Amino acid sequence: MARRRADRDLTSLTVLALLSVRPSHPYELHRFIVETHKDYVTGLPRSLYHAVDRLVAEELIGPVETTREGRRPERTVYEITAEGRAELGSRLKRLLEDPESDGRAFVAAISLVGCLSPEEARRALRTRAATLEGMVVAQDAYISGLTATGLPPILLLEVECVRALRAAELDWVRGVLARLESGELGWTGALKSGLLDDLLGEERPPA
Repeated sequence: MARRRADRDLTSLTVLALLSVRPSHPYELHRFIVETHKDYVTGLPRSLYHAVDRLVAEELIGPVETTREGRRPERTVYEITAEGRAELGSRLKRLLEDPESDGRAFVAAISLVGCLSPEEARRALRTRAATLEGMVVAQDAYISGLTATGLPPILLLEVECVRALRAAELDWVRGVLARLESGELGWTGALKSGLLDDLLGEERPPA
């Protein structure tokens, strides 16, 4: 149950992912989340600061330094710990592998997939595809059984919808796997800190 709650904590997942790129303070993380339209992170900025506090308490991240510029409030820079990197990888792989997880969580995991190696991503997505294939086959059998009972078609729309959504997701996952395996889609292990630098630059909030 605790693991399931952790997997649903998409704000903490995002904080771990961004700190795996480089140490940052919460304002930088907030700005990056907003500017890259990671809309699965809700309740900002409060949720972000609560997530940072939780991750510090769990020793998944830790403070590096505290700085102050002029009259602005002090800012604490955080970095991910070794335990945090392991937890990040585990959470991402679970979310990628499990089609039963919240759809929003899968979108978050796909958004942050560059924190895994391409091979880790391929393995996780192959697992998801295999599970989805089984779900589609099972759904087909279920629909056939219901049809044989003479149930009116209007009452089958719900299960047909579920089947169609699973099949569409399976097609998309297969397409991503094909792009990974052909080399069309790839990355070198981790997101580049330059991405954060390009988006954030040296701009700071007003005093």
